[in-house]
Amino acid sequence: MAILPIVTYGHPALREEAKPVEAKEEIRQLVENMFETMKNALGIGLAGNQVDALKRIIVIDLSELDDYKDQKPLVLINPEIISQEGEWEMEEGCLSIPIVRDIVTRAEKIRIRYKDINFNDVELDADYILGRVILHEIDHLNGVLFIDHLPPGRRKFHKGLLLDIKRGELEIPYPVMTGFEHTT
Repeated sequence: MAILPIVTYGHPALREEAKPVEAKEEIRQLVENMFETMKNALGIGLAGNQVDALKRIIVIDLSELDDYKDQKPLVLINPEIISQEGEWEMEEGCLSIPIVRDIVTRAEKIRIRYKDINFNDVELDADYILGRVILHEIDHLNGVLFIDHLPPGRRKFHKGLLLDIKRGELEIPYPVMTGFEHTT
């Protein structure tokens, strides 16, 4: 397994739409690397875009959270939202936008369809933290960031920090690749 650099705000991969994964593609190594990368960065979810792999893959591990100790790690391939209901607010952050945190409104309950690591079809009902993490990561696959859900005033509030992230001027405790590094 390898720890991959996580792309940060300003890197073009974060704004691109990930491509569906075909069953014939070799993704097991990528999935293992994504889990290793996420754990190294102390994250709970990671999308393919965040490691500059434009594939519709999400890894999630909530087992470090008290209410999810028994939750097995999840691999979601080509996830689709079937339904959403309710809404609730919670503070969110993102490994690709370190330090920035803000309140985001998302659906309270969701139903999704995806393929597991063996390409079996799965439907899952998720709520609260699990549902929120899934929605956050599906946004990544669609080139959407959590800050896109913020009102203009809140985005403006974070502008200076976002510029620092984009320029690679923050010390981040895990390997990253900035948009600036991508263009040089």
